[in-house]
Amino acid sequence: MQDVAHASAGGHSHATAPNPVVDFEVQPRSYHHWKVSYEGPIARVAMAVDPAAPLRDGYELKLNSYDLGVDIELADIVRRMRFEHPEVRVVVLTSANDRVFCAGANIHMLGTSSHAWKVNFCKFTNETRCELEEATAASHQTWVAACNGTTAGGGYELALACKEIYLQDDGNSAVSLPEVPLLGVLPGTGGLTRLVDKRMVRRDRADVFSTTAEGIRGKKAVQWGLVDAIFPRSKFDEKVLERAKALVTAASANLPTGERKGVTLDALHPERTSNGRKYRHVELTWDDTTRTASLTIHGPTPDDVALVERGADAIVRAGADVWALRAFRELDDALLQLRVNHMLVGLVAVRVVGDPSCAQAHDAALIKARDHWFVREVMLHMGRVLRRMDNTSRSFFAFADKGTAFAGCLLEVALASDRLYMLDDTSSPVHLALSEFNEGALPMHTGLTRLQCRLLGAKPQLDALVGRRELLDAEAGDEAGLVTVKLDDIDWDDDTRIAIEERASLSPDALTGMEQNLRFAGPETPDSKIYARLSAWQNWIFIRPNATGPEGALTLYARPERPQFDWSRV
Repeated sequence: MQDVAHASAGGHSHATAPNPVVDFEVQPRSYHHWKVSYEGPIARVAMAVDPAAPLRDGYELKLNSYDLGVDIELADIVRRMRFEHPEVRVVVLTSANDRVFCAGANIHMLGTSSHAWKVNFCKFTNETRCELEEATAASHQTWVAACNGTTAGGGYELALACKEIYLQDDGNSAVSLPEVPLLGVLPGTGGLTRLVDKRMVRRDRADVFSTTAEGIRGKKAVQWGLVDAIFPRSKFDEKVLERAKALVTAASANLPTGERKGVTLDALHPERTSNGRKYRHVELTWDDTTRTASLTIHGPTPDDVALVERGADAIVRAGADVWALRAFRELDDALLQLRVNHMLVGLVAVRVVGDPSCAQAHDAALIKARDHWFVREVMLHMGRVLRRMDNTSRSFFAFADKGTAFAGCLLEVALASDRLYMLDDTSSPVHLALSEFNEGALPMHTGLTRLQCRLLGAKPQLDALVGRRELLDAEAGDEAGLVTVKLDDIDWDDDTRIAIEERASLSPDALTGMEQNLRFAGPETPDSKIYARLSAWQNWIFIRPNATGPEGALTLYARPERPQFDWSRV
């Protein structure tokens, strides 16, 4: 994760720098750090980090080291590639610097960052890498890392997210994960997990590799499975291109013929106020005094349903305006705003406004058209946004009262929340509803559906919900295991207010740990391991004196003093 190739001659300040207000929307014309080119089915993404364009003042992004701003652009590239360039079959990820592929996360940025900034930075960069991996696995866009120079820390972690890794054989280029020996921290975006779970590197060799600051190069890197092949400098580009063309040929043999016309992702342009952001389908407001926020999603209208029911061609013509894509892009942006720009907010009250029957019908039409590449990409995007919510360290309480529509894909928002409160009003019933989206289309990082996670020990209840499509009132929803607390209209206002106030009064550190444990019941996968360890162990290590204390390894990096460790194992 770290910029281990850059060692400044002088010391630097480790005072925490003020965090800027971060905008997660970027456009290709405004990229500072990447060069993207297309040649038919092959795209080339070259890292060309501008040292003078950091997201915050106080550091330079030397040697293709990166900060959050660099990764925001990469995330945009990965997503746009899938929606706007579906003709691409192979993406070659390389460097515009002929000596350094990527030196990793900028250490001076980390050294001047708050603890929360470090953790959220690591979480976002890992989500970007997971999206890159999903592009390879689900969108027929295979990412290949062409490491044409030093590939250190987060640079190697970025390469690990690719399906294949090729290293320049020039006597100098090496791959390394040197965070443990040099900085006293861990590869923060899944490096260790991908090393052993994805590339199947033997754990004893991984141990040696992860404690060898200078890394491993040449034939040994191939023998240990750290890279797939090495090519001499004089033939590196030629050999990588040969491999890319072979991958295109293999992919084309397994894909349907026919032209795929990309869909442009336009800017969201939310209305901004001093305490809110209003999008077309999503509203986010916050109150730093009470440490709470309100997140409201407006479900699909009858017009939205009529559009998607006309089939895949109509959905493609609607493009980025189709409700499922637009609403979930807005939800994604709102979640990122909460994470990074509103650190005092601890509890988010979630409501979905609309007609549950419309939500069900919209889901059914998308499912019917899911074989079309664009509809499939929309559904994959919806799943990524919900997984972003799963991994967001805020308490989410969903409130199903009059006018709400927690149904189908929007019921997933309630199932991703920590609690669901539902109004039991027999005179004017509130309803929940399920659709096929609740039965596997939007999986968690564990591979389970959120229903399976919720009802992990209640198989009869789970089986009874499969295929069930009628509207469920509070009593039926409670019996089905969907509702946390059922309240009548007399108790609703007081009990929900007390629940919010009590939650907001609890330790945010304890809540983050509790929620991360409880949200991921069931089996582990490489992705769930990455996020669990990022949220727990990496989070913990970042605040230990051995890393970030006055004499810690990260604090003293590039300075003449040696770190002083507390040798006690904890």
